[in-house]
Amino acid sequence: MVTGLIIRAMAEADRDAVGLIGFCAWQSSSAFEDTYLDPVVIERVRGEFEVFAKETTCDVVVAEVDGVTVGWGARAGEPDYISDIWIDPDYQGRGIGRMLVEHFLGEMRRSHISTAKISTHARNVYAIRAYERCGFRLIWQGKQWSETMKVELQKVRLEKVI
Repeated sequence: MVTGLIIRAMAEADRDAVGLIGFCAWQSSSAFEDTYLDPVVIERVRGEFEVFAKETTCDVVVAEVDGVTVGWGARAGEPDYISDIWIDPDYQGRGIGRMLVEHFLGEMRRSHISTAKISTHARNVYAIRAYERCGFRLIWQGKQWSETMKVELQKVRLEKVI
């Protein structure tokens, strides 16, 4: 666990860091196939993270350590869905993702949502294990088109009764 961790709502000043952390975390993942190494795909993804960070109005929170944004999460789409958990590669494996997930689960409980949903790439074993440690269970695995990347992804979906 990281000492001095604060989870708070994203502020305007956080938007650039949110885009950069999302892209760096995505790029550092060992889950992806060779298709994702195409420079066109990489630039498309970088641009999408920047646009999301600058334009989103969904529920986004940041994880901050000693005044530095080190991760973020979002609930975009359905109210029972955690759409994003992204941690700066230098801070991964320290429980920050778990704290972000727990934050959103608390929000869902307060909103009387009975089941939480989350998904990730099927090869992202670290994320899958982390979500399972948070009490999620795998309910689906299959292919899903990524409009952002313009490729088909192997995805998993997990759920947790809350």
